[in-house]
Amino acid sequence: MRNGQSNRKGKAKDTTKEPMLIEQGSGNVFADLGFSNADLAQTKAELIQRIRELIEERKLTQAKAAKLLGLDQPKVSALLRGRAEGYSIDRLFRFLSALGQRVEITVRPNPHNAQENSVVVT
Repeated sequence: MRNGQSNRKGKAKDTTKEPMLIEQGSGNVFADLGFSNADLAQTKAELIQRIRELIEERKLTQAKAAKLLGLDQPKVSALLRGRAEGYSIDRLFRFLSALGQRVEITVRPNPHNAQENSVVVT
């Protein structure tokens, strides 16, 4: 056959012999994957998601968003793809403020486990 096509016709082999086990996640994919500072990584991911939504809602180009946030366009591109390295929570808060958001931080006891670390940003 031409263009690398084969003349094999048939169904793909089912290689699963045992049922797949599905485990309930904790709600923090970074903790589930064993990342250190999983709470911080989750919080940054949520803030970046909100930044992405605001830029999309306002129909900003990356160049316009870059000017508004005080970044260059390649850094905005990386940020919108979830690259949080080099961005502190404080800096992400400033980006949200530049996008017209009011950032409030709430600190309260964790009712589930006083020893468990928890970060809540509202």
